Amino acid sequence: MEKENILAICYDFDRTLTPCEMQAQGYIQQINENVDEFWKTATELAIKNQMDPNLSYMYLMLNGAKGKFQVKKDCLMEFGAKVSLYPGVDTWFKRLNTYAQKKRVKLEHYIISSGLKEMIEGTNISKYFTAIYANSFLYDHNGAAVWPAQNINFTNKTQFLFRISKGTLDVNDNDVNRYYPKETLRIPFTNMVYIGDSQTDIPCMKLVTSMGGHAIGVYDPKFNKRRVYELIADKRINYYATANYEKGSDLEKLLFEIIDYTKSKHLLNVRHLDNLEEAQNLYTG
Repeated sequence: MEKENILAICYDFDRTLTPCEMQAQGYIQQINENVDEFWKTATELAIKNQMDPNLSYMYLMLNGAKGKFQVKKDCLMEFGAKVSLYPGVDTWFKRLNTYAQKKRVKLEHYIISSGLKEMIEGTNISKYFTAIYANSFLYDHNGAAVWPAQNINFTNKTQFLFRISKGTLDVNDNDVNRYYPKETLRIPFTNMVYIGDSQTDIPCMKLVTSMGGHAIGVYDPKFNKRRVYELIADKRINYYATANYEKGSDLEKLLFEIIDYTKSKHLLNVRHLDNLEEAQNLYTG
């Protein structure tokens, strides 16, 4: 039976699918904090206490809401519903899926982000993701957020690429540490795309490109290209494009080409196997 040809597209979120940090699009303002001051305080708190920066900002989110509102999952999802997306993102997934289906390539979309899972789940694009890996909270019996449940920083992001490749998607599935022969991988790294915007994406980008996959750096045309140029200079990415997901955009054309390549590569492998089987039959016959 022919193995299913799956292409996994993995996305960072902040400044990749949305122009700025999701927390700065309503939540920070709601706790009466200046956005720049909030992030400055989070950085200082992390440095002073030898603390992971994600845990620092999550602490400030909960602490700042005290006496103002209760942080519950549906509350965070409501803030997520207000997050703005780059042009074309809302129709991007459907267009790519339709194109890939015509090419007999199955697309799976994943988020690997240091943002908040609950806020991403509140966006109108959350339904398109096979899995969303992002920071999240633990909730008490009243449904109030009390503690971090997941902390996904720029270095441990890479474990989720292995989970996607091996098909061990549950974060508590220890089979991710097992050795899998290359031919048994559900999605080989050569069938993987990582899309990000900055140095925090470097470990994922480097892993994907070193294993024969595709890494794309996106940038906001309203700002300079310094970050994406650094990724190019450091040989972290194969391609770069503006963060424009609209129909006919350079980014869409690039993904269509990667889908075409994935199809042709799969056909070559199938033909190779067919020829190998034919040769074996001739030898044994």
